[in-house]
Amino acid sequence: MKLSEQVIYQIYPKSFYDSNGDGVGDLRGVIEKIDYLKKLNIDMIWFNPFFVSPQNDNGYDIADYYHIDPMFGTMADFEELVAKLKANGIGVMLDMVLNHTSTEHEWFQKALAGDEKYQKFYYLRPPKADGSLPTNWESKFGGPAWAPFGDTGLYYLHLYDPTQADLDWHNPAVRQACAAVVNFWRQKGVQGFRFDVINVTGKAEKLVDAPKGVPSKTLYTDTPVVHDYLKELNAASFGQDVNSVTVGEMSSTTVANSVGYTNPANHELSMVFNFHHLKTDYVDGRKWSRMAFDFPRLKQLLDSWASGMAAGGGWQALFWNNHDQPRALNRFGDAGRYRVKSAEMLATVIHLLRGTPFIYMGEELGMTDPDYDNMADYVDIEALNAYRALIRSGYSHHDAFTIVKTKARDNSRTPMQWDDSAKAGFTTGKPWLTPTNQATINVAHELASGEIFDYYQRLIKLRKTMPIVADGGYQSWRLDDPQVFGYWRTYRQQKLLVLNNFYGQSTTVTLPEEMVGAQVLLSNYQDVNVTAQLTMQPYQAVALLLG
Repeated sequence: MKLSEQVIYQIYPKSFYDSNGDGVGDLRGVIEKIDYLKKLNIDMIWFNPFFVSPQNDNGYDIADYYHIDPMFGTMADFEELVAKLKANGIGVMLDMVLNHTSTEHEWFQKALAGDEKYQKFYYLRPPKADGSLPTNWESKFGGPAWAPFGDTGLYYLHLYDPTQADLDWHNPAVRQACAAVVNFWRQKGVQGFRFDVINVTGKAEKLVDAPKGVPSKTLYTDTPVVHDYLKELNAASFGQDVNSVTVGEMSSTTVANSVGYTNPANHELSMVFNFHHLKTDYVDGRKWSRMAFDFPRLKQLLDSWASGMAAGGGWQALFWNNHDQPRALNRFGDAGRYRVKSAEMLATVIHLLRGTPFIYMGEELGMTDPDYDNMADYVDIEALNAYRALIRSGYSHHDAFTIVKTKARDNSRTPMQWDDSAKAGFTTGKPWLTPTNQATINVAHELASGEIFDYYQRLIKLRKTMPIVADGGYQSWRLDDPQVFGYWRTYRQQKLLVLNNFYGQSTTVTLPEEMVGAQVLLSNYQDVNVTAQLTMQPYQAVALLLG
């Protein structure tokens, strides 16, 4: 199946289904739910990391790339999972965290012990002449990006948590070791790979201070050498598989660079994630703030990426939700009065665009953020640190909690809600994170009498059966409309006009003359009257087909 026809489902293994009652999801839990995944008709599953890890950053601090962490199961479980998914026509995408390793990784431990070969795997630098840190770079998790390298007098670079030491990709041995990891999992039947923060691997050999007022990330993000690294990794590993599917997580990237990463002629990646549209409810670019999303800005970003990637022959991963984001339904829809309709509208926006849609587990049920009432309910270190920082900066406890409640990563990490029981049918033990709204939102109820899951099935079928959805061109439609995000898809003599009302009030749009009386390909409301003045209900999505 072509990439353009595929739909990928993301599973956060810790929260999908617990097969052994320890409160943590596992690989056998996924095996037990394959029938459900098959019913949705997805083509591939992206799994967040389940490799051996001290879990300082929820598995993105890998201590051993070649073994399954016992909390998730065994290699035999993984092999069975791959085989059973394959038998059901579902591929596997693994998360490759190759910018950094855990400081507990054998490579780092050997470096600490004095092994010069492995000391060259990391960015080790002496302090400046005045004794200060090697550079003024900031960690993305707060504080300086340097930590003491044992008692050697040197410092090692960590762009993220201090237990995540950055690998030096200038060293050919590092690049070969990373390709070997990919090839190991290819031999296990894996054809999909998601590369974590891969566009920050391009640090310079000589590291310098960021100029005053300039964020340090500008010195190492999206640098030209990243394209060279990806071409080399492609040739040495996944590029040898005709059916490989790869996606790069691109931090603070640009359309131009992303076209380069994904244009097939460049032999780098299949597609990229960018996150700009998920920052439109940030005050002055600050995540830990609270505001209604900026709709004109959201539309402008969705449009510029869709049109720019199409113009350059690039390809993007389309998504609203993932393990690092609060639920989109709470941010861009109405999780209360119009939960169902706004869930369907948001799905329509993504699934009918040009690109490959990703569904994050629970999205197909209309899952929402948990209704926590104090900080003790949260587990993620980022949320706990943010709360303390907000208090220090003068926020009241109430206001600090309100901000955290809207932006915490734990919002999307609550257990998958299988039924309406106290533990949401996720576990027989104590869930590692507490579900709160499973009484009304759960798989059993949705499959029996809901409409969101069915709507996702319809969207997925359209992508698989209609070339205009999978392969059509893209153009914007009236970006200045105050309530509606619309766009055209075109293929040969066909035209598809997709209109999405982002608000809980009705609105009327004037249709292009040629679309009056067009076929209603899809709508989340019944009885659409396709007249010159089309009235759209709250959170209505409608796709009109001509030709």
